Amino acid sequence: MTEFWLISAPGEKTCQQTWDKLMVATTRTNNLSVNNKFNIPDLKVGTLDVLVGLSDELAKLDTFVESVVRKVAQYMADVLEDSRDKVQENLLANGVDLVTYITRFQWDMAKYPIKQSLKNISEIIAKQASQIDNDLKARASAYNNLKGNLQNLERKNAGSLLTRSLADIAKKDDFVLDSEYLITMLVVVPKTGYGDWQKTYESLSEMVVPRSTKLLFEDNDSGLFSVTLFRKAIDDFKHKARENKFTVRDFQYNEEEMKADKEEMTRLSTDKKKQFGPLVRWLKVNFSEAFIAWIHIKALRVFVESVLRYGLPVNFQAMLLQPNKKNMKKLREVLNELYKHLDSSAAIIDAVMDIPGLNLSQQEYYPYVYYKLDCNLLDFKV
Repeated sequence: MTEFWLISAPGEKTCQQTWDKLMVATTRTNNLSVNNKFNIPDLKVGTLDVLVGLSDELAKLDTFVESVVRKVAQYMADVLEDSRDKVQENLLANGVDLVTYITRFQWDMAKYPIKQSLKNISEIIAKQASQIDNDLKARASAYNNLKGNLQNLERKNAGSLLTRSLADIAKKDDFVLDSEYLITMLVVVPKTGYGDWQKTYESLSEMVVPRSTKLLFEDNDSGLFSVTLFRKAIDDFKHKARENKFTVRDFQYNEEEMKADKEEMTRLSTDKKKQFGPLVRWLKVNFSEAFIAWIHIKALRVFVESVLRYGLPVNFQAMLLQPNKKNMKKLREVLNELYKHLDSSAAIIDAVMDIPGLNLSQQEYYPYVYYKLDCNLLDFKV
């Protein structure tokens, strides 16, 4: 299970009592979840007006930063191509796997100094996430262009004889070159038509050089034949060949052009390999940065929401629950029972949430502060 529930409840006489009560209700007898304390430092509270405004801003920022985290993770999977099974081991936060990071979460005082106001901290995170998002767009665009150009060249050198590049098949010796009168043409003949080709190619038009055909290459369906004729017969030969279901490829042997194509392919392939390592390193570093920023946003939201709901002085316990998949419904019932005294209206909201057309809240509402955290950040299962 990669789903976590980040919740908070007000401190009883002490926050430890709040924690102990949760542990008794969810783990002692019924194994509903695996729980960890979620440590949030003493942040600057500020005024009520600021907290209310910040609550909305943080909700938007949470969505944005999560989208950046997911984009970086998904692009890592795209870049690793055939090594997709290695994606998870590259998606780390501070050098540890994501579950370890969030279950042992410690506020990063250096990146997000707690002497700053909550608004300043949220602005630091917003700026950082925007920077990563913009950098990702630029790097992805450059790498995708390179990859696309290389794939186009590779595609040219693969596929059917009717469409693929013939540069790597044709050899200089197969052509009559530098002749004022003669030209060698390449013709694609279906395998079932080899006999017909041999019988008819000399008579398809006038001025075909007798016994000049040669099979140069075969794929599953066809063969590529060379044939030499006089230049003045080209149009007539093409027309007659088409009538007989033979396809004349428009190809002229040009050593310099072919060399340039090969060099371009080598250059693109080398550039891709050169960019691959630094790009993966950048993705690893910035995935970690974005994920850490995202979890700090969750911590800020729990803090702000807890102060708004439970009042001052600040006295609440934040807790991270990893639900047992089979018992999620039961866990929700136990939590509602444990905390229903905190907000009697929550039970009513819960009861009417399913009524069509009645949208009391944009997200689930419970008597305790609750945010869902899903660490499965990829669209495919690795």
